[in-house]
Amino acid sequence: MLNNHYYCIIMAGGVGSRFWPVSRADLPKQFLDFNIQGRSFLRRTYDRMKAVIPEENIIVVSLERYREHVRAQLPELPEENLLLEPYNRNTAPCITFATYDILRRDPDAVTVVTPSDHSIGRHVDFNRTIQDALAYAAGSDALITLGVVPTRPDANFGYIQMAGHPEPGKPVKVKTFTEKPDPDLARVFIETREFLWNSGIFVWRADAIAAALERYAPEITRLWSGWQEVLGTDAQKAFLERIYTDMPRNSVDYAVMEKTDKAWVYPATFRWADIGNWETFYDYLAYHDEQGNALNRTTRRLLLECNDDIVYSTREGKLLALRGLDDFIVIDTDDVLMICPRDEEKLKDFLSQLAMPEYEEYR
Repeated sequence: MLNNHYYCIIMAGGVGSRFWPVSRADLPKQFLDFNIQGRSFLRRTYDRMKAVIPEENIIVVSLERYREHVRAQLPELPEENLLLEPYNRNTAPCITFATYDILRRDPDAVTVVTPSDHSIGRHVDFNRTIQDALAYAAGSDALITLGVVPTRPDANFGYIQMAGHPEPGKPVKVKTFTEKPDPDLARVFIETREFLWNSGIFVWRADAIAAALERYAPEITRLWSGWQEVLGTDAQKAFLERIYTDMPRNSVDYAVMEKTDKAWVYPATFRWADIGNWETFYDYLAYHDEQGNALNRTTRRLLLECNDDIVYSTREGKLLALRGLDDFIVIDTDDVLMICPRDEEKLKDFLSQLAMPEYEEYR
């Protein structure tokens, strides 16, 4: 029997720009099935969460422009459980919106907040971790982040330093947060055994995070003055349009978690990856050949003298023939062929060129 005071917020409003050209502004990655498994990231996140949260208590927050994508992929989602922001303002405004909506329904709510684009394995471990964290949060004012026990020094993830040794089934106070260290520092973190990967999944009482946001991010919460009268009414859309015009862009990590003395981390052992860019996607792809090339299984390919490449195509039946490429990204879609070195800075600079007016139709 699932606890009726347990809620989940699925954040599904990102634009997925680092996955261009597969992810586009009109159809970002959370709505895509990168591994050709028949379910998008969003669909799999929803299915995963309904094992531990009553389905009527799962809230999806996305953008107004993505309404039809969410409705198509989650047709069973009640209309009142789809919260639509007019503009993307990062996670702190998103969580504020959903938290205030949940408090309107249930002042005793305990909430899981999760991105919609993560890869999760070992679901039994995941379910147990969520249930243990919810039970702990229900009896405290702790603001809990799930920290995944790292398996390698990965510089693509953020890290959380524990302030002590955790007891089984309980969180431990946070000592420091570090955003994406360089590879050498990541190796030091792993060697100390004091650090966990920052999963970006949170567990807390709704009233506890609301109080923290009001204390540490008043520039956000002050805009919500009068929300009790408008949320869930016909006036909600106009209210959101007005306040989001002035809404600052900020993450809940910077707005609250790095400032509060109530930040806790729960060590987790489920298999996890934040599929945030093509580099992390390299590990996510289902098939790797003997030369370390990551491929989607439906891609027909002829690879000679190619090593450690990412080769991905959205077009069935097209042959990708490559020779002599090492550490490259090759992405083929209906209207774009992208070939770029597997170098984060070079790729970032390359994708920044999409802001030029002549490439607007491809964004």
